[in-house]
Amino acid sequence: MIPVTKSFIPAIFEYEAILKRAWNNEWLTNRGELVKELEDKLIKHLEVKRIIAMTNGTLPLQIAIKALALKDEIITTPFSYVATTSSIVWEGCTPVFVDIHPDYLTIDETKIEAAITHKTTAILATHVFGNPCHVEEIERIAKKYNLKVIYDAAHCFGVKYKGKSIFNYGDVSTCSFHATKVFHTGEGGALFCNDEAMFDTYFYHHNFGHDGPENFQGIGINAKMSELQAAMGLAVLPYISKIISNRKAIVERYRSGLSSLDLSFLTLREGTEWNYSYFPIIFKSEERLLNAIQELNSSNIFPRRYFYPSLDSLPYVKTTAMDISQSISKRVLCLPLFYDLKEEVQSDIINILNLIH
Repeated sequence: MIPVTKSFIPAIFEYEAILKRAWNNEWLTNRGELVKELEDKLIKHLEVKRIIAMTNGTLPLQIAIKALALKDEIITTPFSYVATTSSIVWEGCTPVFVDIHPDYLTIDETKIEAAITHKTTAILATHVFGNPCHVEEIERIAKKYNLKVIYDAAHCFGVKYKGKSIFNYGDVSTCSFHATKVFHTGEGGALFCNDEAMFDTYFYHHNFGHDGPENFQGIGINAKMSELQAAMGLAVLPYISKIISNRKAIVERYRSGLSSLDLSFLTLREGTEWNYSYFPIIFKSEERLLNAIQELNSSNIFPRRYFYPSLDSLPYVKTTAMDISQSISKRVLCLPLFYDLKEEVQSDIINILNLIH
């Protein structure tokens, strides 16, 4: 079976050598030395100021909303993974959707101001497939209306925009370190911010509200990363350049092999240094997409409809239909893309798609 993605797995002896330190310390969680070492290495690698490693990529979103004391309405995108919207609802706020740009697939910044009301407290936007939002315009709007900005940057490990890490934009950025991501800790995630005072608030929110072993600053939950997760991250990180290089070569072969088809590819925003996190193709109709899935599945190849469905159709939100997001979500398909995807398998995928078009 050829899945849409799979984990990069370092040699087990490399993982075990790092994990042995946790065994020797008899310290498996509660911010042991491996978590702290991983955070330090990620700060240097990503060129960011502050990071909190967490146990998954959804909790940073929820903690950001809670720590920023957001209420009422949060403007967001309908084209993202469900965690973006569910985090807003989970924290007692109301998602207000703004449709997406048909080429970049990120929130359409030209439509944000029209959605702002006296109840709007923030903008939570997604850098889709690692493709940055129009961060300058979103920052301008946020300052004009005194709004907070959170970026769901789940797909963005290693992405730079205009020479600096995409995690350095907004009040908060979050990332997923899920097993299928470019960089992973098995399961995990992180929160990034530049504001030192707010960083302390995010930190105590992720650790039950602790201020030392016996005092509490405020309410918190348990979002701590374990030493087992951090060990995986430390084992994967040395390979990250090779991982991205391999993925780049695969993306370039897809683009070349599918260039004659009546398909659309993701348009990267100018100034983006991409990480080749996904390879989405957009068909002219849902019928063609479904036919492609059927043909690929019959050859034991399993792409993914990602993102589908458009989040404005979730049963627990009330909104008007987002026409572009609805249309794109029905026609977008992510093709298999992972570190060791064999060239001959990729050729089979390309040939199947060429034959049915």
